[in-house]
Amino acid sequence: MREDVDHHITDALSRPALVRLDSRTFCLRFETMKVASALEAVRHLLERGTIAAGDTLVDSSSGIYAHALALACHRHGLHCHIVASTTVDLALRTQLEILGATVEPMPPSASLKLDQSRRVARVREILRDHPRHHWMRQYHDDVHYRGYRSIADLVRRHVDCSRLSVVGGVGTGASTGALTSFLRETSPDVELVGVQPFDSVTFGSEHVHDPEIIIAGIGSSIPFGNVDHTLYDTVHWFGFDAALAGGVVLLREHAIFGGLSAGAAYRAARWEQRLDPDRHVVVLAPDTGHRYVDAAYSRHASVRPAAEFRPREISTLGDMDLPWSRMRWDRASAPPGAEVRPIPVAS
Repeated sequence: MREDVDHHITDALSRPALVRLDSRTFCLRFETMKVASALEAVRHLLERGTIAAGDTLVDSSSGIYAHALALACHRHGLHCHIVASTTVDLALRTQLEILGATVEPMPPSASLKLDQSRRVARVREILRDHPRHHWMRQYHDDVHYRGYRSIADLVRRHVDCSRLSVVGGVGTGASTGALTSFLRETSPDVELVGVQPFDSVTFGSEHVHDPEIIIAGIGSSIPFGNVDHTLYDTVHWFGFDAALAGGVVLLREHAIFGGLSAGAAYRAARWEQRLDPDRHVVVLAPDTGHRYVDAAYSRHASVRPAAEFRPREISTLGDMDLPWSRMRWDRASAPPGAEVRPIPVAS
């Protein structure tokens, strides 16, 4: 069989399209970004003997990771159990079930923080009752970094890394953090610009409430153990309106239909280039915009122009505010609310 023929859909989905937006701007556009991390993590655990064919892998997810883990389990003959956020829609849940995953939805919740805490608690209960199940710990295990080495190699082949900024959602750290770590092995001056929503403890924005937040996948209401804060040079915090404006202009100018985190990353990248026009920038678009159509993109006709949004430049976390704030992080350590304590398997 020809070597350029994929043996499973995960091979294709784990490779992003590297799209040149202009002479100094590139976009890493994924259909489902976490396939890269989930696939390599599962492969590594199988090779190490931590798990074996027929085992059950379990984790909680708000959407993208659930799809990625179900695909990796499908490929390797493993069972998959997902404790699903209330944000998992019918289209995704249907795919997961057909792929053979067990999907356990959480009941409606008054807040994303409560939803996330309930999901983690439920995972602990499952592991207590089924001790042979393996918790993938997408929020805490840096095994999920491994899948981004090949993506760093792709960027290195096509982009000048001598003056490069990587811009994208922080999430669990196993995307922007992993990609930049591998790029810095040969180009230590690569800068990392993280994008966060308000209401996230990861970079200290939990005191600013965004009433329309639906981009929580790039932040968290609980501490994440695999976010290495000391990798980040700059952080941008986006509210819903500013992120949506970025997503609309990314589609309008470059025909890339990305999620809200891609829109926020695109606007953050443009601002960084305004401050330093000689830098090359790689923007991460981790998913498509389809699941945001009803709640966000259907409003495109009334969205404020992206150019009307400017970041509030801050020097302390207490000064941040909607709709967009920016701060030099300078590779500092985690803020107090993001410090991780040991997580027991069962309460």
